[in-house]
Amino acid sequence: MTIAAAALAVLLGAGLQSATGFGFALVSAPILFALLGPQEAVSAGALLGIELSALTLATERRVPSVLRGDALALVAWSLPGLALGALALRELPDRVLSVLVAAGVLVALGLRLRGRGRARAGEPLGPSRPWMTAAAGVSSGALSTATSLSGPPLVLHLLARGVSPQQMRDTLAAVFVALAALTVVALLIAGAFVVPRGLVVLLAAALAGQVLGRRGFALLRGERHEDAVLAVLALTAIVALVSSVL
Repeated sequence: MTIAAAALAVLLGAGLQSATGFGFALVSAPILFALLGPQEAVSAGALLGIELSALTLATERRVPSVLRGDALALVAWSLPGLALGALALRELPDRVLSVLVAAGVLVALGLRLRGRGRARAGEPLGPSRPWMTAAAGVSSGALSTATSLSGPPLVLHLLARGVSPQQMRDTLAAVFVALAALTVVALLIAGAFVVPRGLVVLLAAALAGQVLGRRGFALLRGERHEDAVLAVLALTAIVALVSSVL
């Protein structure tokens, strides 16, 4: 029953990530944390993240629209954060890590809503600054190894850059592949990597969700894409908050 529930969470998260560019960890991490525990959940998130992002970049019969400069800078800045997050996963209590998941989602949601309000008022968000890239990379790396929730800082960075939905989806996928692989390495070094239960079932659920989500992305254009992203953040904030206090 636990594996079936975990597979359902993976299926939903994979579909959302395929449709919006992110959302896998936002939806699946709180549920996997509750069902499998932090170390298994983060290990599963890293392995499934590699699968999902590789499918997005390599199996959709198109040339990916990756912003290579942004992707390389974000991955480079994530390295110190990965080490800090791996130590946190090994040393901090389960409830503290669950609260970190909830807090990360809630902060991301608030900032996204603030940014959306500025855009609707006609105020441009402006170009990204080096310190913004550094902050996004370090915090994303730390969240990746501590909670598997690496997406919100990256999404906020790309939103500030004013990228298109396709560029956001593909650039996130490229960064996620690198972050997930580095997360596995960091967890192994820290002695915090655990092969998750039902891994084959979870991998199959991620594949199914990624394929199903492609049609959803094809239907999301302009403001619809932004609405979907905000809906994912809002839903996950609720789930993360509830799971952190149970």
